[in-house]
Amino acid sequence: MLDEAKLNQFVGQLLGDLGGAASVALVRIGDALGLYKTLHAKGAMTCAELAAQAGVHQRYLREWLSHQAASNYLTYDPETGKFALPPEQAMVFAIEESPVYMIGGFDVMAASLENQPKVQAAFKTGKGVAWGDQAGCLFCAVARFFRPGYHNHLTAAWLPALDGMTARLERGGKVADVGCGHGWSTVLMAKAFPNTEFIGYDFHAGSIEDARAHARAHGASNAHFEVATAKDFPGTDFDLVTCFDCLHDMGDPAGAAAHIRRSLKPDGTWMIVEPMAGDLLEQNLNPVGRLFYAASTMICVPTSLSQEVGTALGAQAGEARLREVIGGAGFNRIRRATETPFNMILEARP
Repeated sequence: MLDEAKLNQFVGQLLGDLGGAASVALVRIGDALGLYKTLHAKGAMTCAELAAQAGVHQRYLREWLSHQAASNYLTYDPETGKFALPPEQAMVFAIEESPVYMIGGFDVMAASLENQPKVQAAFKTGKGVAWGDQAGCLFCAVARFFRPGYHNHLTAAWLPALDGMTARLERGGKVADVGCGHGWSTVLMAKAFPNTEFIGYDFHAGSIEDARAHARAHGASNAHFEVATAKDFPGTDFDLVTCFDCLHDMGDPAGAAAHIRRSLKPDGTWMIVEPMAGDLLEQNLNPVGRLFYAASTMICVPTSLSQEVGTALGAQAGEARLREVIGGAGFNRIRRATETPFNMILEARP
């Protein structure tokens, strides 16, 4: 028998979901036109005042502001007719160094929607969609999404959680950042540890070009980048190998793990940063799991299935499955060094 109360509750949930989906384009417009940053810098403004500051048309802006207020992204004072970006929302929309800056997430959602036809076709064939064939600038969006987490946690918490690693890097060593993408993780580490050499490897040539540009722009002269896969990157004397949010995307993570094991010094360390997940589906039925399963369906699994072996671990593989892959390559000491609500940081040593 139909439970009308449950139906109404679900329709209410779905209205929230549709509202969030409808917000993707409007948030990206606000970011692209500098509307959030203008409100953050200047304070509360009327539509006319913001239009003049941002150089946009008032009629479009009035609708945009109304939507943002209805979404609780902005506040609205009916007495003054002014809209404001509260400090909490500014952390999400305007402050790029914030640990919860989420604009990159909206970019990823837009790229995923654009990529729907390719992934939908792959549902029928079981084939993959290569990373380089993803629609839009997914590489840019992913880099932008992950950068705030790396900026706030990588050198301040994740590397210090590894046994003796920060002192080792301060003295000077050699690090491979495998699957480095646009190189934000590599550059951040290189800036923090100028005595150590950092080499970023990625199989996507376009991302390596962007990584080199980032290193030049930030003066990271000890960071270098090369096109290579996780199974064939050169070097056999690394103190540390890092993999940030990429092991589950690889076609042959076991093969990558074996190559990484061979590339390390006998007393070297492999740091694996992966999305936070439990080992069972029921442990991941939550807002974080919901986002990661969506990304896994649209990005991670298609990317892995496009490569040799096509293991397709998925973004919610869980620690137990990751330990199987890592341990199978000869890493006998594996521990969860630290974690955030979005990531688990594993330390693996021979």
